[in-house]
Amino acid sequence: MPTYTALTHLKGREAAEALAEACEDLTPEPVGTGIFEIEDGSERWEVGAYFTEAPDEITLAILAAAYGANPFAISELPEVDWVAHVKRELTPVRAGRFYVHGSHDADDIPEGVEALWIEAAMAFGTGHHNTTKGCLEALDRLATDGFQATRIADIGCGTAVLAMAAARLWPVTVLASDIDPVAVDTAAANVIANGLDGRVECLEAAGFDHPMLEGAAPYDLVLANILKQPLIDLAPDMARHVAPAGRVIMSGILTTQADEVVAAYRKAGFAPDRRDDMGDWTTLVMTRA
Repeated sequence: MPTYTALTHLKGREAAEALAEACEDLTPEPVGTGIFEIEDGSERWEVGAYFTEAPDEITLAILAAAYGANPFAISELPEVDWVAHVKRELTPVRAGRFYVHGSHDADDIPEGVEALWIEAAMAFGTGHHNTTKGCLEALDRLATDGFQATRIADIGCGTAVLAMAAARLWPVTVLASDIDPVAVDTAAANVIANGLDGRVECLEAAGFDHPMLEGAAPYDLVLANILKQPLIDLAPDMARHVAPAGRVIMSGILTTQADEVVAAYRKAGFAPDRRDDMGDWTTLVMTRA
């Protein structure tokens, strides 16, 4: 079955949401729509609609003009099993002591590593993105430096790769939460596949908004590989949930955005501990005063 995409850009989240909602009434009807912030400081958003038959180009052009958006770019995608393709193409990732791999590399794991088995799936965090790799390396350094954590949370856990890495470093139960139920299911499956059932607890929650997360605070270590604005919005909650001298490892931050995130966390009572830039992305380690 062919798949068609229709993509456009426009300024402002509210306008993007309105355009995406209008696309849902198209004929043929899209099988899905979505909006994504373009993380370049322009305040522009991408709107996408996805179809299983060719969309009406004239109606899309009218919609784009009505909402002040760029003309829709329409593409027909080849019929590809993308998960299978990604599994073939992804190579294992080494980040500090951690070795993140898929099932296709399970028989070729080097000695002396902490192996984490993560399959390509509908959740973020295979270790290949510089944000995930930066967080894994930060975790490795903390453990090497003798940091001890007894209460750990992974906020916006995706595949739970960071939560599982932390569970391999410290003999505690790590709480891993995500707002996306698909990510939570994926994370729970990964936890079992890695032999960490009972060591990582996967929860559906926005931020710390869950009784288990609230009850386990204050934390010695919080992991948050999300995006700039959610991280800034979380700063006051981080201050309430992180113990004095506790650490926060954060990424999902473009290098051009890092100073803004640091400023928000300074205001909330954190001090910068370390910054590492990897390509266009920054990983921050902050310490609660």
